[in-house]
Amino acid sequence: MGQRTAIRAAVRQAGQYDLVELLRLRALLFDELTDSFFNPGPAEDGWLDALAVVLTEQLTSDSVRILVVDAEGGRLAACGIGVVEQRLPGPHLLNGRIGQVIGVVTDPAHRRRGHSRAIMRELLDWFREREVSRVDLYASAEGEPLYRDLGFTDHPDPALYWRP
Repeated sequence: MGQRTAIRAAVRQAGQYDLVELLRLRALLFDELTDSFFNPGPAEDGWLDALAVVLTEQLTSDSVRILVVDAEGGRLAACGIGVVEQRLPGPHLLNGRIGQVIGVVTDPAHRRRGHSRAIMRELLDWFREREVSRVDLYASAEGEPLYRDLGFTDHPDPALYWRP
């Protein structure tokens, strides 16, 4: 229990000075994905420039929470992003607020130490404070056991996508 508390206390909200490390961790996330949808193969790094612009804006947004765990030398061990989206209310979504967890990633040198779990617990608390009706995420095979342990289940909606 003491170790979890210590790790959880190490989670903090990201600041502008974390931008370079956030970009590094996000790139690492996509480098490790073998699915052609998320990682279509060799590509230009222009997406990192676009990501830097969006992350800079979102670091101060009330509807986005970017959490990190520090490592030595000014680097980040892990990060995770939560977004609250306002949709139309319905019988299955009473207030229309949906949370989305985006890209929880831990640097390989810092894995298996509870960083992702600590970030997820903080994000779930943040979602509760914002009274979201549901939290969605996409899980890697490695991350799925953690998310299921935290109470995530199979999504009842069929997932489809379209690209213009």
